[in-house]
Amino acid sequence: MYLKNMSLHHFRNYEAIDVTFKNGINILLGENAQGKTNLLEAIYFLALTRSHRTNSDRELISWDAEAAQVVGRVQKQTTSVPLEIDLGKSGKRAKINHLEQAKLSQYIGQLNVILFAPEDLSLVKGSPQVRRRFIDMEFGQMNSRYLYNLSQYRTILKQRNRYLKELRSHKESDLVFLDVLSDQLAAYGAEIIWERLKLLKELEHWAAEVHQEISQGSERLTFRYITPLEKEQLVSTDTIYEGLKKLFEEKREKELFQRTTLFGPHRDDLQFFVNDKNVSTYGSQGQQRTAALSVKLAEIDLMKAETGEYPVLLLDDVLSELDDNRQTHLLTAIQDKVQTFLTTTSLSGVARQLIHDPKVFHIETGKLVEEKTDETSN
Repeated sequence: MYLKNMSLHHFRNYEAIDVTFKNGINILLGENAQGKTNLLEAIYFLALTRSHRTNSDRELISWDAEAAQVVGRVQKQTTSVPLEIDLGKSGKRAKINHLEQAKLSQYIGQLNVILFAPEDLSLVKGSPQVRRRFIDMEFGQMNSRYLYNLSQYRTILKQRNRYLKELRSHKESDLVFLDVLSDQLAAYGAEIIWERLKLLKELEHWAAEVHQEISQGSERLTFRYITPLEKEQLVSTDTIYEGLKKLFEEKREKELFQRTTLFGPHRDDLQFFVNDKNVSTYGSQGQQRTAALSVKLAEIDLMKAETGEYPVLLLDDVLSELDDNRQTHLLTAIQDKVQTFLTTTSLSGVARQLIHDPKVFHIETGKLVEEKTDETSN
């Protein structure tokens, strides 16, 4: 799939633009704070109905406007789909083929994107929360069942945590409702963990190949899903469900004392190993960056395998953070394969040599000007 065109109205520092993109590499060139990342954010927002930079939708609306709109058309293998998100005081409305969707979860998956920004290089050494967010955002795009189960899980988790805080005694009558919530949470949690295990196994396969190429065959990348469940409890959704229920029963007093849910997929983690050593703890910065780059590139093939379509790749000033070797592998992997949006202050070195026939846009104070080539000027 690729994004054919997009219109923005009062989105960040863009008052009104209408732009057509190339099904290839699109370079967004300009100085800092001119709107390059804002344009990537708009594409991300069109795909996932949320920003990757803020939890406040109001920040996406131009300071002197009451509402914002992002409209785009996605070209897939067999169809062309118009998408639209309207953002205002009353919230946001998402439309597919001009029809408003009752739930945002029904909208997500029409445009699949992978964002790679400098902070993603901390995927390996960052906090567990960073890795959980990565898993949920990426898997949610390619698997509607995963997204639904995650939404249900989060709703019940909030109810359970609220109830744990409200409990003032350990009366049997008080604990009946807690058991009901525990059972529901275990059911949805089991589905989430099972899907994570399956998709992470596929992602590991693709990432290991990329990592081996970058390291010239000297390193082997593997994943490990970190959960308090025993290995024999991870063989099916049923065994995971029973394992989670057992945890809730055994650790009930601890959860009552701390008044929060201490176990489940919202507390699990993902660790990366290079030649059987935890790369976040024992790896060099170069190894950590190679592992992160391998994982991000592997997402491209995983999404293609899961959805039948390649995603759109968003590279936000990431080239400046990579050395020539890693730049070469990144640009070689995406050339003629996926539609890419790349922000940078200048195009030089390896990037200029490896990027063939890009469409270049110069951005200044929210204005987009396409760079003329012999082809576009004729």
